[in-house]
Amino acid sequence: MAQTLSKLVFKPGINRDQTNYASEGGWYDCQWIRFRSGFAEKMGGWIVASTTQYNGVCRSLFPYAASDGSQLVGVSTNTKQYVAIYSGGVPLNDITPIRTTITSPTTNNCFTTNPAAVVTGSISGTTLTVSAVSSGTIYLGMTISGTGVVSGTTITAFGTGTGGVGNYTVSTSQTVSSTTITASFTNTTVLVSISGNGANVNDFVTFSGATGTIGGVAASEFNKEFQIQNVLNSTSFLITISSTATTATGGGTGISAAFQIHVGSADISYGYGWGAGTWGTAAWGYASTSSVASPARLVFQDRYINDLYFNIKDATGQSLYDTAGTNIFVWPYDSSFASRAVLLSSVAGATSVPRQVGQILFAPSGHLLALGCTDLTNTYDPLLIRWANVDPVNGPQPQDWYPTATNTAGDLRVAAGSKIVTGYRTRQEILVFTDFTVNSLQFLGTSDIFGLQELANNTSIMGSNSVIGANNVVYWMGVDKFYQYNGRVDTLPCTLRQFIYQEPGVNQRLAPLFVAGGNGQFNEVMWIYADATSNTLNRYVIYNYQEQVWYFGTLNRTYWTDAGYVINPIAAQDGWIYQHDTGVDAGGPVGTSAALDSYITSADFDIGDGNQFMLMRRIIPDVNFTNSTATNPTAYITVGVRNFPGAASSTTNEEGQTTSQSVIVGQQVQGGATTPATTATINQYTNQVFIRARGRQMNFTIGSNTTGVQWQLGFPRLDAREDGRRS
Repeated sequence: MAQTLSKLVFKPGINRDQTNYASEGGWYDCQWIRFRSGFAEKMGGWIVASTTQYNGVCRSLFPYAASDGSQLVGVSTNTKQYVAIYSGGVPLNDITPIRTTITSPTTNNCFTTNPAAVVTGSISGTTLTVSAVSSGTIYLGMTISGTGVVSGTTITAFGTGTGGVGNYTVSTSQTVSSTTITASFTNTTVLVSISGNGANVNDFVTFSGATGTIGGVAASEFNKEFQIQNVLNSTSFLITISSTATTATGGGTGISAAFQIHVGSADISYGYGWGAGTWGTAAWGYASTSSVASPARLVFQDRYINDLYFNIKDATGQSLYDTAGTNIFVWPYDSSFASRAVLLSSVAGATSVPRQVGQILFAPSGHLLALGCTDLTNTYDPLLIRWANVDPVNGPQPQDWYPTATNTAGDLRVAAGSKIVTGYRTRQEILVFTDFTVNSLQFLGTSDIFGLQELANNTSIMGSNSVIGANNVVYWMGVDKFYQYNGRVDTLPCTLRQFIYQEPGVNQRLAPLFVAGGNGQFNEVMWIYADATSNTLNRYVIYNYQEQVWYFGTLNRTYWTDAGYVINPIAAQDGWIYQHDTGVDAGGPVGTSAALDSYITSADFDIGDGNQFMLMRRIIPDVNFTNSTATNPTAYITVGVRNFPGAASSTTNEEGQTTSQSVIVGQQVQGGATTPATTATINQYTNQVFIRARGRQMNFTIGSNTTGVQWQLGFPRLDAREDGRRS
């Protein structure tokens, strides 16, 4: 039978809601690709945009611009709040609020370098019995040494002893007769003794005013910021310095200690051990006796003119700074970045600022909204919406929340659902999502100020950051499907629904951390989520709303946004801010770069419904390498073969030869021999690739896994013929 050339034309988008064979004529698998005008192409790469690492896990990026032209990004992590300057790299400025500042005399000579204790004691099993103390104090976490003591043994719990004579639990079972035992930390450990400090493990504190040398170390080593490594008791905690020190106490009488608000959890976790739960859950030296749920810290940011406002979701003043008060903060713009954010309730004219808030955002009318918050009696109501005053002359007054007959502050309550999950601002309304309904909050301009209308019920939403708007449509990820709102709420058709929610499914425990983002340049909205096998956000799914197609892949990012004044989308991961769709490779810190393993694989196709075997001998590529940076960018083409839908797809033929070949810019293939091209342009590449394969079903893959490569697929042609019925 004569050989023929068949054009390979596949429908755009990925379809995994049908079997591979049932999806014939479409695409079935992919990584790092998108569709442009119906054609598959490799996605752009990324670079690290920030010049320094942030601390913690980033859960919010908020780009905005100040009136002086400065382009800024609010960066919120579970431990810090930063403002970054988005130009010429992204330097981070720490504006984390201060919880309390303690000064002399409480801080006098508060540093003890290389703290240690010398005692007389014996060990039986895991019990250390101290009979006498020669010097120092015993603390939890100290390593003990002495004649017969097993190396690396640490003190894990107090018994009858609380620093001196008594019993202690040690980490290793052993028998040691009475002997001299030394208990110590490392020689870079500093014990800080400040009564009433209220610090938690991993909190940050900044010291200033220390003088002289302490344990042979200059005061400059102490006059800086530290992350607290361990909390020993209500008075003492540990920090680590960079220099080794001898045992000494000092620092002078002019020390100031500024403690930042308590850090939050990076993840949603449950625990019993030391440090689980709030301060005072159990007695000193004992683990919590009941499992304590620790939600991940989420932060919501917005701005009014130059000033940045943010709140820590559902946090209480007690959990942030040990006293009753609000969880809303404001950073008045400071071009020198020398000031820190402060409590909104501390601003002049503040009245009745909600103490506990799920989310803040500004309405189009200028009112600062609190979604899910405490009422005027400080009772928390997860369905309550409050808003601050907007003065008819002076404009928004985000600090004034007490309603009067002459202002516009007020409140409303959502009728259905058990809690407000999130809110999203559109051009003319605020969409308020509960766990059961979608509602429209609109400014009325009457004495009622705002009106609330239920748009739909029996809906769901994954989490607070699962909503994204694009092209006047709002999209969100529900617990079992996707939704859209364009004046009415509808299910968003998805050809990956079964793949996402059932194969392998999503990790519902991490649903509050899922992130929606966008890439307006390519008409995309996306969701970054964790599949059922992962404890971190590890996958993305994209909906191209112009072409109405879906595609997916794997990606580790904790936040993503293209909102505001950024040119390309920015995202966060492992302490760095990344700028996406920049370059063609996976950029890393300090200028490192790696190839993006990008590919797309078709669903199986056949001849005559598989009645005849297909014999293929070559493919004529149609590939565009525009924007590649490599001298000879290379893509590969692979043909997978199988005889039955349930069989594995093979990339070797009956002779054991590979069915994968390269397409290389600047080379021509004539009669099977490769020769250098006389002249090479970006559109001149391998003429034909010879791949001999035989089977009832075949699939087609194109991809690249080397640096400097960008490609777009056109219409490749397949040289194949029928080859009988014999298997």
